[in-house]
Amino acid sequence: MLPQALIFLDLETTGMSAAEERITEIGLVEVANGAVVGSWSQLVNPQKRIPSFIQALTGITDAMVRAAPSFAQLAPGLFERLEGKLLVAHNARFDFGFLESEFARLGICYRPQVLCTVKLSRKLFPEQRRHNLDSLIERHRLSCSARHRALGDAEVLWQFLQKIYSEVDVVQIDAALRAQLDPPPHAVPRRRKVATAAANPRSPRSV
Repeated sequence: MLPQALIFLDLETTGMSAAEERITEIGLVEVANGAVVGSWSQLVNPQKRIPSFIQALTGITDAMVRAAPSFAQLAPGLFERLEGKLLVAHNARFDFGFLESEFARLGICYRPQVLCTVKLSRKLFPEQRRHNLDSLIERHRLSCSARHRALGDAEVLWQFLQKIYSEVDVVQIDAALRAQLDPPPHAVPRRRKVATAAANPRSPRSV
């Protein structure tokens, strides 16, 4: 099991675009030293209408979030929960993208180390065609207290990480984790390119 503190996180949102849509629910499971140390779920007022098809999918209605706090109100406490912990999410680009955008609107830089369970599943089970959350639940016999609700889905991710240690050799798991978490080695630039860069200096892009 990973030695660092982990946050298994899932979000429900008003749509797919982090630039245009907003978060409606946050669910997370906190794990340290291989054990759950806390969990948290909160509806969020997106300050815009939730499309009817998303209300039907998640069960989260406009009425449910009307009196909920906004992301701005939740941000200080949420950032404190997340800071310094490995973020684990399914299709992590989506969840991280929304968190990054919401924090950025408040002038907060959120750049965690991220583990994507879709990528992990693909690496460990390449013979399988589907790696969405429903497929993982069925294939690994996981339980979900509330599908398409943030905390229920976050709990499934924690179950999945535990389950793979009983199904896959630990050496293979460690290699799959390193493939995502270890930074790529810095390539040694060719001498000609170094000279060109020195002749035309410019500020490095923020990453």
